[in-house]
Amino acid sequence: MKISLVLSGGGAKGYAHIGVIEELKRQGFEIVSIAGTSMGAVIGALEACGALDEYKKWVMSFDFLDIFKFYKPPLKLDGNKVFKKVEELAGTHKIEELPVKFTAVATDLTKKKEIWFQKGDLWTAVKASSAIPGVFEPVMNNGRALVDGGVLNIMPVAPVMSDMSDIIVAVNLYGEERDLSVKLSKDIKNKQSLLEDVWDKIFNVDENVVNQSINLMMEIIFRYRRAEYIPDIEINVPQNIANWYDFHKAPELIEIGRFLAKEALHNAEKKGIIT
Repeated sequence: MKISLVLSGGGAKGYAHIGVIEELKRQGFEIVSIAGTSMGAVIGALEACGALDEYKKWVMSFDFLDIFKFYKPPLKLDGNKVFKKVEELAGTHKIEELPVKFTAVATDLTKKKEIWFQKGDLWTAVKASSAIPGVFEPVMNNGRALVDGGVLNIMPVAPVMSDMSDIIVAVNLYGEERDLSVKLSKDIKNKQSLLEDVWDKIFNVDENVVNQSINLMMEIIFRYRRAEYIPDIEINVPQNIANWYDFHKAPELIEIGRFLAKEALHNAEKKGIIT
């Protein structure tokens, strides 16, 4: 079965997209088009150009020092460093030449509208789609200031509505809160616990206010936009599984994405949406 995949923004929670994609492919679904916002655009682009496995290996091997290579004083993510590394892993690509149709959604602050990148340099488009206000600098393009697509459209279903696929599967990283736990190896648990202790000391109450503000903004925007275009299957990832900056939680978040994909596909099969 051919599917169009829609990946929402959500910062580090977007690692769950990796587990979703792996489970979809494991169950035999063919991804023929992808649309993404912010972290959804990052993961979607990596899948579209065939570099997701390499990216996963990289983030799964993160340790404390690796993560801090991509921060700049005063402990802010450096978008230029992050995307330089991503491009090293995945190579340079033109969107229109990818084997999978891809759309990155960004927000044009100058024109005050949503824009879709469906051609041109892949990583410029993704960087614009991921430029969270107050976290990353806007991307300047032909005199226009471009920022995170989630400012206007956190889960962009519209770009895939006319694609030649059997169903549309969307992953929402701002689902209702829920307690989830997944099995992790002892080594991964110990490593994550060590990083967690350091992380909690670094990201203080000021960063938590930013996190809460971003979550609220995204949740409200999603609530208003979701009625416009409804996917056939929506995989809801609880928004409480991580903060936007918890990039040290890749192993756990990937497994949560895999679990939720299995659950959603099973429910869709019972409803007759898929066979």
